[in-house]
Amino acid sequence: MIYKVLYQKDKVVNPRRETTQTLYLEAPSAIEARALVEANTPYNIEFVQELSGNFLDYEKQSPDFKLTEF
Repeated sequence: MIYKVLYQKDKVVNPRRETTQTLYLEAPSAIEARALVEANTPYNIEFVQELSGNFLDYEKQSPDFKLTEF
């Protein structure tokens, strides 16, 4: 499955909606997607969303859509 991970670059600074960033990655489950990001980055993860069907098609149209590999 492909997951959309919303995160803040820094765990120390209070999260603000304006600084939320996104990455996309492929993982067997949302739990494993979160674990991959936590193990390989210093990011503060806000939300992990599974993408499929029309939601995935919509995200693929974005110029920022790129699968991240660790």
